[in-house]
Amino acid sequence: MNTTTTRRDFFNWGISGLGATALATLIARESSSVSAAETSIHPKAKRAIHICLVGGLSHVDSFDPKPALTKLHGKSLQTDEQVDLFFGQMGLLRKQDWEFKPRGESGLLISEMFPHIAELADDLTILRSMESKSANHTPALFLANSGFEFNGFPSMGSWISYGMGMENESLPAYVVLNDERGAPNTGASTWSSSFLPSNHQGVVLRGGDRPVRDLFPAQNLGAADIATRDFIAAVNQAHADRNGDDAALLARIKSYELAAKMQTSIPSVSRFADESLTTQQAYGIHEKTTADMGRRCLLGRRLLEQGVRFVQLFSGGPIAGSPRASWDAHENVKENHTIEAGRIDKPVAALLRDLKQRGMLDDTLVLFTTEFGRTPFAQSAANKVGPGRDHNRYGFSCWMAGAGLKPGIAVGSTDELGWKAVERPIPWHDFHATVLHLFGIDHEKLTFYHNGIQRRLTNVHGDVVREALA
Repeated sequence: MNTTTTRRDFFNWGISGLGATALATLIARESSSVSAAETSIHPKAKRAIHICLVGGLSHVDSFDPKPALTKLHGKSLQTDEQVDLFFGQMGLLRKQDWEFKPRGESGLLISEMFPHIAELADDLTILRSMESKSANHTPALFLANSGFEFNGFPSMGSWISYGMGMENESLPAYVVLNDERGAPNTGASTWSSSFLPSNHQGVVLRGGDRPVRDLFPAQNLGAADIATRDFIAAVNQAHADRNGDDAALLARIKSYELAAKMQTSIPSVSRFADESLTTQQAYGIHEKTTADMGRRCLLGRRLLEQGVRFVQLFSGGPIAGSPRASWDAHENVKENHTIEAGRIDKPVAALLRDLKQRGMLDDTLVLFTTEFGRTPFAQSAANKVGPGRDHNRYGFSCWMAGAGLKPGIAVGSTDELGWKAVERPIPWHDFHATVLHLFGIDHEKLTFYHNGIQRRLTNVHGDVVREALA
């Protein structure tokens, strides 16, 4: 059998196999213009895992109790303000679909929609006064992830990778794990590094025991492989000596080096057989409803353990035959959210418990966000109490847990109907500034010069939500 390999064969192997995935994790950690050590902020977080709900979680049915809605059920929202309505119509107010109960020693009120997460109320820092600039899915999801309402800007995960650098050179610094039903409607732009160096791009892995397709080359070169690599390295070095270093070529070479390392690191990190049966059952990876999110949460924890800086899990993919995302409950909140919450409640709670038991929650940041909330009135139809709720950008809830946060509290509030943020409104720029702060990074100093502007995650805005800090 002919075991010779040409330079073209070698590069084609990298492009068709793991090299294509690894291409997003090029260049070295030195590309960062600022590190946590260069700021005066003492870092609390070393890593983060972000659960991002696509479509819009109803805060008034989950983390923001509004008993007034029960009293005013069937009545009109009385306001003279010009409001941004998704369908241009305002239906009647309607009560919450789940019962709220005080949880844990903190007494935080959380509904029965998330019974497992509710058990961990004393570890949560709930932000009840989030607000967005847009009530449309695509710009709202971009804003939540990058601080801008349109694509072309780096995501939060990319900025953290850029600011903190790589901890494990055998794995990407930023990993994305999509819902098995598909990626969010914004696609790869959601985890883009944009104008930042390409090694800070989010790298998409699949859940389960085979996160990467084509992990190994189709042809096993055996002993000839080492000689081939040495020869190509010598050719590349001779080329660099003659022509000077070329950043693009060096970056591609590094991608193949990373690919080789990932052939060992990826199978190891995705081997769930290393986990006890008790742990696997806690994540629900053997149950049909929770299997997808359970596998991704468990893989996420294992990636964090191995030095990945930022892991992003999307909950909710496209609905077949519809432009809507999975959490988009226009027709029926009770039906929709029961299904979606049932898929993630147990795995997310297991993740929190697991991180805490392993002592990782002290320096790991857990983020649970949604692009916007849902209205306290019925879906669009006027003079009718319907079972759905529309998009609400004026006020909604997210929560955080872990490194440097004050647990068991709720920060900010919406009005008595859950319609608008009234106490300590938290725009996305403030949220992002707070996340960077917990990593020990001053959001005003983490910048990148692009097209004549010193760009940053928070644009020209942002205040740290100090009420949430320990």
